[in-house]
Amino acid sequence: MSYAMSGALQSAIYDALINNAAVAALVGPHVYDAVPSGLVPETYVSLGHEQVRDASDQTGDGALHDIEILVTTRQPGFAGAKAVAAAISDALRDADLALSRGRLVFLRFLRADARRIDDNTGREVRMRFRARVDDE
Repeated sequence: MSYAMSGALQSAIYDALINNAAVAALVGPHVYDAVPSGLVPETYVSLGHEQVRDASDQTGDGALHDIEILVTTRQPGFAGAKAVAAAISDALRDADLALSRGRLVFLRFLRADARRIDDNTGREVRMRFRARVDDE
């Protein structure tokens, strides 16, 4: 197993989201690896938890990454958060991401959970994607 490509994968996903016109139209530059302290924008995207499993085989090291991307908003209702989630899903579907180390074999949507947060004053969509990477 190799966890060595985790940073490269995260960076490539972040770059894909921050440079996507549809995502930027909805959240501007507010895509975060770490949500800043203090006042945050009404709607933003953050990279969340990651779980990694070995996917090495006879040809070399590899890993399966289950990656969480969160859309958080204080807008009433789910429409705004779901629009951002759809743009993220479109941006990452069949994405040909260049990694600084290794190679992306695939990146697929797994599931999403939409829920109320902050005593029903906010909304959150937790999206999960699975990526297969090989160390070249």
